[in-house]
Amino acid sequence: MRFGVRGGGMKSFKIKNRSLGPGFPVYLIAEFSGNHHQNFEEAAKMLHAAKACGADAVKLQAYTPDKITLRSDKEFFKIQGETNWDGQMLYDLYSQACTPWEWFPKLKEIAQSLNIDLFATAFDPSAVDFLEELGVPVHKVASFEIVDIQLISKMAGTGKPLIISTGMATLNEIEEAVKTARNAGAREIALLKCTSAYPAEPEEMHLRTIPHLMEIFDVPIGLSDHTMGIAASVSAVSLGACIIEKHFTLSRKSPGPDSSFSLEPDEFKALVEAIRTTEKALGEIHYGASSLEVKNRIFRRSLFVVEDIKAGEKFTSENIRSIRPGMGLHTRHLNEIVGRTAASDLERGMPLSWDMVI
Repeated sequence: MRFGVRGGGMKSFKIKNRSLGPGFPVYLIAEFSGNHHQNFEEAAKMLHAAKACGADAVKLQAYTPDKITLRSDKEFFKIQGETNWDGQMLYDLYSQACTPWEWFPKLKEIAQSLNIDLFATAFDPSAVDFLEELGVPVHKVASFEIVDIQLISKMAGTGKPLIISTGMATLNEIEEAVKTARNAGAREIALLKCTSAYPAEPEEMHLRTIPHLMEIFDVPIGLSDHTMGIAASVSAVSLGACIIEKHFTLSRKSPGPDSSFSLEPDEFKALVEAIRTTEKALGEIHYGASSLEVKNRIFRRSLFVVEDIKAGEKFTSENIRSIRPGMGLHTRHLNEIVGRTAASDLERGMPLSWDMVI
């Protein structure tokens, strides 16, 4: 398959009133997953905490166990592979982790009162319909669903912006997903680099993929980060990531499906602060003195008289030198002046100027 699914040069778009893409502040998503422990009051507290930490959005997951898998004891449906959930049946895990759909309107009201975006990952067409009725500002495709062509088409057909996680996906699979979305009507697409391990190890993140994805697909690129800590997310921003999604919990001490690799509020706040600082530090392409550096230019090197010199005496590399501060002639003139003569008596410590030279 030929790579290069470009969208006519469109590199940014808006989620509600928030511009997203290169040149705009990073869009920070707190992923709730099942960390509410199916307790509505805890979910509401998480919303308030995410807002207080500086998150731009919270993300829920819209599915029911019956729509995402089958209730079955067959070996196919048992989780195996050195995960946090080994030994559980898929149906049981999703039953424990799902967010009750009756919560969504109430949580949306809270989010609106806090002025924080709320949306969700849909895992089947009925969930897309439900989220459309709810009025979410954007749809999200999970990494495991990037191969569900019909689901992507359904989301794209809404005309809403689409965020697609790419964990485990080959370049061909990513291209197929993007083409599918575009053919179904999506015009605003972002991709998230992702490593679908829970937790993911830093050496498996391969963050240099971010600028490569940006070059190939010409859409905003972000990171769905399952590593412990915040280093990977901050590093991704330095490589051009303009969306960061990170799992969020009130406390890792409360056991839950995803709590062990989620950030607590103080950690998420530290992530936000580190990213905002990184954005400032990245700045733009710039040469020369910054506004704060200008006053320090005086401490650069220049040519000074370093020994007393009589009028008519020759300048040598011993009686003039390049030293700090920068009040004398530019150092480029040293070889030009050595061998010429002094126009007057010069004292040690005087900055050299052309009127001193014959």
